[in-house]
Amino acid sequence: MIKKLLICAVACLTITTATADEGMWLPSLIKERIKDMRKKGFKLKAKDIYSDRKASLKDAVVQFGGGCTGEFVSPEGLLLTNHHCGYGSIQKLSSVEHDYLTDGYWAKSREEELHVPGLTVSLLVKMEDVTDRLAAGEQKSDIIAEAVKQRKGYRASIESMYYGNQHYLFVYCTYRDVRLVGAPPSSIGKFGGDTDNWIWPRHTGDFSVFRVYADANNEPAEYSKDNVPYRPKRHFKVSTKGIEEGDFTMIYGFPGNTQEFITAEAALYVEHVSNPMKIALRTTRLNIITEAQAKDAATRIAYAAKHAGIANGWKKWQGETLGLTRLGTADKKLDYERAFAAWAADKPEYAHLLDSIQAGYEKVMPGYYMRELFNESIYGIEAFAYAFQLYNRCLINNEVTADDQAEIRRKYLKDYNVQVDHAIAREMIREFVERMPKENIPQQLTQAIDECGSAEAFADKLYATTRILNEYPLTNKELEEDLFVQFTSWFLPLIIQNSEYAYRNLSNVPTVENWYKPYMQALREWDTERAFYPDANFTLRVAYGSIKGYENADGEYHTHLSTLEGVMAKDNPEVYDYNIPQVLRDIYVRKDYGRWAIEKNGKPTIPVCFLANNHTSGGNSGSPVINGKGELIGINFDRTWRSTMSDIEFDPEICRNISVDIRFVLFVMDRIGGAGYLLEEMGIK
Repeated sequence: MIKKLLICAVACLTITTATADEGMWLPSLIKERIKDMRKKGFKLKAKDIYSDRKASLKDAVVQFGGGCTGEFVSPEGLLLTNHHCGYGSIQKLSSVEHDYLTDGYWAKSREEELHVPGLTVSLLVKMEDVTDRLAAGEQKSDIIAEAVKQRKGYRASIESMYYGNQHYLFVYCTYRDVRLVGAPPSSIGKFGGDTDNWIWPRHTGDFSVFRVYADANNEPAEYSKDNVPYRPKRHFKVSTKGIEEGDFTMIYGFPGNTQEFITAEAALYVEHVSNPMKIALRTTRLNIITEAQAKDAATRIAYAAKHAGIANGWKKWQGETLGLTRLGTADKKLDYERAFAAWAADKPEYAHLLDSIQAGYEKVMPGYYMRELFNESIYGIEAFAYAFQLYNRCLINNEVTADDQAEIRRKYLKDYNVQVDHAIAREMIREFVERMPKENIPQQLTQAIDECGSAEAFADKLYATTRILNEYPLTNKELEEDLFVQFTSWFLPLIIQNSEYAYRNLSNVPTVENWYKPYMQALREWDTERAFYPDANFTLRVAYGSIKGYENADGEYHTHLSTLEGVMAKDNPEVYDYNIPQVLRDIYVRKDYGRWAIEKNGKPTIPVCFLANNHTSGGNSGSPVINGKGELIGINFDRTWRSTMSDIEFDPEICRNISVDIRFVLFVMDRIGGAGYLLEEMGIK
């Protein structure tokens, strides 16, 4: 597949090297970058960023939930993150009667702070290079067990860096009593919705407020009314002085996934195979969900978080594909590889690395594609995931109690609409059959579709005959006879086969990754001018740069700051995502901005969002953006659409991260939420 694509690629551009503002650096090694950081305006020392012996900025940063970042802003566990990071929690606490997504929520006292079941935050206790210990024969399990021994709430993992050339132990402390303190209405926190997602200028107040609770000893504890606010070792001081073009900025967070060092074959797979397929399938699912949400308020709330989760990747992949094409990333990588091959030709240990990597891709690419296709189509059917769990736990593992089935039902059919799922199933089964190589389609599915006349008709039969969506508990015999449960069993061989490819990226499949380890060694030996940093993998990283606009097109320069004027220009009471609260309209008419006002073009306004050239990725959502003094100036929440290819290639001319200005956060808390007491808690007078 990729061989054909490579024929079309033309190597004509110069070798790429890491730019000054590129990189996601391990905080324990930040002393290697501190000289460059201080040259650009950072005033603190390396030990202020990271220390496992004394309080440092790392102690003010948390991993929020399953894939975001947050930051402490008070000595009493007050935590800021993005609205979209807290979205699932806000949705979980919402109902038609208490629609916190639409109306927002602000606790007026500690007693009104709402516990979010299942929500956790984790603090990094320490990180340690254990490469030598592993090489000496120590076992991962022993190192991890030693790190968490007799420590309440501790967990640890050993993560690979540079494709296995280095290994780091990360020790975390996880807190399980996290409560919602405040959130703006979605018309502020999600202003612009999917239309504005990944777009600049942006006018989204993407923030929410939580508080972490602990036991009387400041240690992790399950939810209890007796718990007290957690006392962090360090919290961020908030700066209200504002920002200017060129000011130093630093992002401190948990970026999720980059693959900067992959070869051209992998870049071409993303650009021409993987992304187009995923975009098409998610477009179909989103259209069905959006239409249903527009017709019914309960469905809108139930599917809000699901829609947002599907749409985020859907739009990101579109921008990534455009960016890779515009930059000619695959072409540049080919040029880079040819230069490397010329250097490696007389070095037996490196001479055939590129051939070995290519052979690895050719072996695993078909299976990896099948996994992605299955996940985006069949596994996108909610009832399939539910039926498969019934099949797996109740039939294979013989867990057939009523409690077991009730637990599975609560997990997989929460906020479920059978009409929406049925419509999605009709399309996803058809897409799967059309896109999957015929020999890999389960024979039972092919036969069933032939008997019914079409994939859509078979989907209709599934939903018309199944009992699992309406009845429980069911006996083993009843489950075995249910067509939906049988349908999931047909995919078991494919699911087992897919488990061989269940890795973060195509290049992390062992057959390929095993060759990247010596390849990375060779690159670092050869390309001595390149600044090598490990790919993101949801471990804590530092990225730094400056406040900076960019030239979007010839003669079209995008400045670094958006303001309330842009919000009002988009305000539309007829459109849910643009229907701002009436109180904000009233404030705008009166220009009653108080201490939050700034002047733009000779008129008062409110700052909303800003641009910087920090290297970010998914997982950096909610990350603190700090100035040269280590003060909080914003909350990172997005990248520009044309920047999303930075997971594969960072372009300093165009790549920009988007953050909500902390002054807008405070303005909304104060003037929209009436939560001025939170500002006092943060030390803002």
